[in-house]
Amino acid sequence: MTEDPATEHDPERRAAAGRRRKVIIAGHAGQIDQARRGLADPHPSVQAAAVGALARAGALSVADVVTVMASEAPIVRRAAVESALQVRGPGSRSVLVSLVIASLKDPDELVVVGATWFVGERRTLGAVLPLAAVATDHPDVRCREAAVAALGAIGDPLGLPAVLAALDDKATIRRRATVALAGFDGPQVEAALHSAANDRDWQVRQAAEELLND
Repeated sequence: MTEDPATEHDPERRAAAGRRRKVIIAGHAGQIDQARRGLADPHPSVQAAAVGALARAGALSVADVVTVMASEAPIVRRAAVESALQVRGPGSRSVLVSLVIASLKDPDELVVVGATWFVGERRTLGAVLPLAAVATDHPDVRCREAAVAALGAIGDPLGLPAVLAALDDKATIRRRATVALAGFDGPQVEAALHSAANDRDWQVRQAAEELLND
């Protein structure tokens, strides 16, 4: 046994990399059964590759996503939420949506970001309040920014308070919140845009001015 942990695990990593390549190739070749076998691989990178391969082949099912979302490996859960938009078939408008909404509370920040993208693209009304919680309370800037963008895409009035609150956040989030106001209307929105037109960040000011002049 070697005393160098990195050397000790190299054969295992190389073997996993080889299996990962095979899974990716199988997805491109439409070899669904071989790609799906990657979901049961012991290495998370191979499992994640299998999720992507099945999604590319149009063969990723709701049952597949349910299975991989239970993984302890963040890389696998990330692959699941990133591929969820490509899932069709039974449960894709019910079970899948509920699963992705629940993942807005995932401990991994990139899983949360992927989930916000899904519900924003799907205009999922049931995600508005969970998104508002992420936009206002999540400690990670990327998650707050992504949640604000999704709220703007959905445009439900219940999400407006969180978007308005985001106008007092960091500059990157204020920019996103200003653009997100395009998804809403009313006197609060008009007042917020006029305020943002005087923001200390020039990109916030520019976005607000463009919307006011639209």
